[in-house]
Amino acid sequence: MSMAIGYFPGCSGLGTSMEYESSTRAVCKTLGITLKDIPDWNCCGSTPAHTVDHVLSSALSARVFAQAETAGITDVITPCPSCLKNLRNCLNNLEDPLFSARVEALTERPLSQPHSVKSVLQVIVEDIGLDALGPHIRRSLKGLKVVPYYGCLMVRPGDVMQFDNPENPTSLDRLLEALGAEVLPFPLKTDCCGASYAIPARDVVPRLTGRILDMAVQLGADAVVVACPLCQMNLDLRQGQVNAKNNTQYTIAVPYFTQLMAYAFGLPDADVAFDKLAVTVRPAFDCMQRRAAEIAKQEREEAAKKAEKARAAAEKAAKAKEAEAAAQSAGGEA
Repeated sequence: MSMAIGYFPGCSGLGTSMEYESSTRAVCKTLGITLKDIPDWNCCGSTPAHTVDHVLSSALSARVFAQAETAGITDVITPCPSCLKNLRNCLNNLEDPLFSARVEALTERPLSQPHSVKSVLQVIVEDIGLDALGPHIRRSLKGLKVVPYYGCLMVRPGDVMQFDNPENPTSLDRLLEALGAEVLPFPLKTDCCGASYAIPARDVVPRLTGRILDMAVQLGADAVVVACPLCQMNLDLRQGQVNAKNNTQYTIAVPYFTQLMAYAFGLPDADVAFDKLAVTVRPAFDCMQRRAAEIAKQEREEAAKKAEKARAAAEKAAKAKEAEAAAQSAGGEA
């Protein structure tokens, strides 16, 4: 399957989450998704804008859709859950004529047609389908133990995001399983990491992020897999701050799901960009390779046992057949 769709990278994609950006583009290309960049796009408003003025926040997102229209784009995808929430809130807000009029007074560019926006994860799971991943896998993630972390916004609020189960999402779980990884049940998969409170309330993120990392380590995970730039920053870049605040020594990798996809697809290191992570993935992959070798050994031993069992059964059946034939022969001579 191939498809073309508008692409909104968000501000983080060109800065703090460049590894998410490069791996997303590479994975989409591999899966036949042509990303049409929105010309001269602007920030969607992120967290600051809507805390100050909801109309201004929607106006920023409305301009993104207006810019998409200039390029003939109506359907948009974005890798960032925060961008997704703002863009979807904008479309919902514009359904109110009075609110829409206030937004248009700022943008001076009314939208002339319906628009839609989805996350990259949603498009891969729902539109491309997980069965389509198999033919592209060159390096299975068998042996890698992971916990999927969706964060607060990927599937919430349910009536806005309209994707997966807002209380117990499984889309990321199933994607990682399709890549061969062992997905561990993670009760904190939608708990908040502290988001942008790392700046105004510095004690919040170490406490909330610490809970997530601690649970992942207790479960025996090699990595916490994310789909949000802000979540990734708090869990990865701020892991040292968490350790200092909580007197812990976490060193668990926090890759984006698209990075693991790009690795599994055998794409170039520059696209995977594991080197951009603050906490190295090397220990996680060392564990994966050891377990994969153990699993392969067990599978070979089990196959050998089955083959021996089948050989013994066949030999027994042959002997029984010979005995039956001898008995029939003796009966005929009598």
